[in-house]
Parts: sequence; structure tokens; C-alpha cells
Amino acid sequence: MLPTKPAPVTPEAVRSAPKVLLHDHLDGGLRPQTVIELAEASGYRDLPTTDVSALGAWFRESADSGSLVRYLETFAHTVGVMQTTDALVRVAAECAEDLAADGVVYAEVRYAPELCSEQGLRLDGIVEAVQEGFRLGMARAAETGRIIRIGTLLCAMRQNARSLEIAELAVRYRDSGVVGFDIAGPEAGFPPTRNLDAFEYLRQQNAHFTIHAGEAFGLPSIWEALQHCGAERLGHGVRIVDDIKADEDGGIQLGRLASYVRDRRIPLEMCPTSNLQTGAATSIENHPIGLLTKLRFRVTVNTDNRLMSGCTVSSEMSRLVDAFGYTWADLRWFTINAMKSAFIGFDERLNIINTVIKPGYATLMNEPIP
Repeated sequence: MLPTKPAPVTPEAVRSAPKVLLHDHLDGGLRPQTVIELAEASGYRDLPTTDVSALGAWFRESADSGSLVRYLETFAHTVGVMQTTDALVRVAAECAEDLAADGVVYAEVRYAPELCSEQGLRLDGIVEAVQEGFRLGMARAAETGRIIRIGTLLCAMRQNARSLEIAELAVRYRDSGVVGFDIAGPEAGFPPTRNLDAFEYLRQQNAHFTIHAGEAFGLPSIWEALQHCGAERLGHGVRIVDDIKADEDGGIQLGRLASYVRDRRIPLEMCPTSNLQTGAATSIENHPIGLLTKLRFRVTVNTDNRLMSGCTVSSEMSRLVDAFGYTWADLRWFTINAMKSAFIGFDERLNIINTVIKPGYATLMNEPIP
């Protein structure tokens, strides 16, 4: 009897594989149709077009333009229509449904509550609306046979002065689906140490947090996030490659910070397409994820902003398969890395790995189900 072969690693097969997502922005993943309908319902009149296809293309082209002004304008439109309870419930529910349809079994989705308060919503009401939306979306996905678990990360904008307030909000709702905290916004000029009071509070409360670091700014941002603030994960972390050098005989030398990140298994929330748009990488083929995976850093594969990047977790993985020749074993490794690094309890992480991820990949690889 001939041995069975693994299924080909095609985009369709990748979409069917169980996947884990740690870095996805709620305001970066709206459906274009939803943006148009919410704008009409709320009286928001600043959209560049109300044609669904043209609007989706505008978001992607603006993100690809190389202009920071145009890139940031895209978020002005999505956040602009996320200012009511009904809108937040809808956006969160559709996010859960869309991720489940892409084969994501666990996701941590982040957003900044302060950005959704421009029309008077209270921070607590914003969090409760988003959590209700995720609950509805997970239930709807389950009705179609797709089980997904969503954990929420609350972001503070690093250029503002509300980090402690948002950290307290995250702790207040950690038994209601909020699993962690993050700071987002411009790295240059706004180092993570500006938010030390928030990180100290979170550590005292035994709460989890990640920090956007090492995307638009280099090694100092990563070093501060880890050594001053105590980040458990790095949002992007692309620039850690600046501390990795090739010597004359072709060997690889890790600097002390890169060694620390690898030795401590600090997760890197890498977002390939987004990193191209922001200039953190020049091409998928030259993306640092290739070297970091080869060196066995704890790499995870993420979307960042699905609307602006025109991507899904499946499409990101498929691009990496094309660029680096990754196999099912590599995709399983990325997925287990992410699940190990999630901010939910150990027992739940282990259960998802053993009952969903490993059996799912075993089927695709034609291996005995563990």
C-alpha cells in the first residue's frame, strides 16, 4: 500500500486549517459595505466614495500609497463610524464571523476605546458593546459549524495621556472577555516608558500586556518595552533583526537583545503585508520573518488591519508559503507558537492545541490524529 501524501498547501487548504491570530485591530477590519451603511445611518459624510468595491479599493490603495497621511486617513473613516453602541456591536459581531469563516479558532482583537468616545459614549459602555458584539458573532459562527474564541485587548494611544485609565478599564473587564492591554500609535517620539504607571499597575494586578514596538522605530523601542515596561509580547518586533549580523564566513551572530528575545521565547506578533505598507520591510521575500523563523524565534503570523491590507490570516500564510516554501509543519509551528503565547489560561490554551490545532493539521498532513 502506497503511503498517503499530505494535502497540497494551496490557499483553499490553508483556509481550512485551524489558525490563531494575536494581532488584529478591530477598526482595521470593517467590511466596506458596513462602513457605508454605518456612515449613512450616523450622518457621517466624509467617505471618499459610497460604492462598495471602490471604497474597498480606496482603503487598500491608500494603505499602499507610501503616504502616512493617506494611511492614517483610512482609520479616521472607520473610527468615524464606530461611535454608537449599535455600530460597535455590529462591527465586533462581523469581525468574529469573518475570522471564523477564515478558519481562525482563537483570536485576540484589539481596539482603543478612547477613539470611540467622540460622540459621548462612556468607556465602560464601549467595552460592553464590543463584548456583546463578539458574543453575538461567536454564536452566529457556531451556528454555521465554526467555533471561534475571541479575547479582547484594550489599546491606549501612546501619544495621549490616558494609558493608566485604559489599563484600569482592562482590569475591570478581564472577567468579561478582555484578556490584555496594549499601547498603539506612533513609536517615534512616544517611547513606551511614557506609560510606566500603566505597566506598573498591570503588573501589580497580574494582568497581561503586549506593546507595539520595533516596527516604525528600532532597537531602543524594543529594549524599553521589554526591560523597562515588562512586555510579554512584541507587537510587530520586526526591527529585532537590526541586532542580528552575518559574519564573513556566512555565520549568524545574535546581539544581546536579540539573544534575550529568542532565549526568553518572547512572542513576535508579525504582520507581513502591513509591514510592507509601513516600510518596515521591503518585500515579502526579504521580510525578516524568514530569518527569524529560520533562527527559531517565537514567530507568529498576523493580519494587523485586514481592510487596509486586503488580507486574512490565510492569505498571509499563503504569501509566506510562496515566498519561503513553508510546509504544513511550518504553518502548524506558527499556529502553536501563537496559541502558546495567547493571554488566556494555560488549560484553555493547551486544550485548543490538543483538541483543535494538532488534529486539524494531522488531517491535512495525513498523519495519525494525536
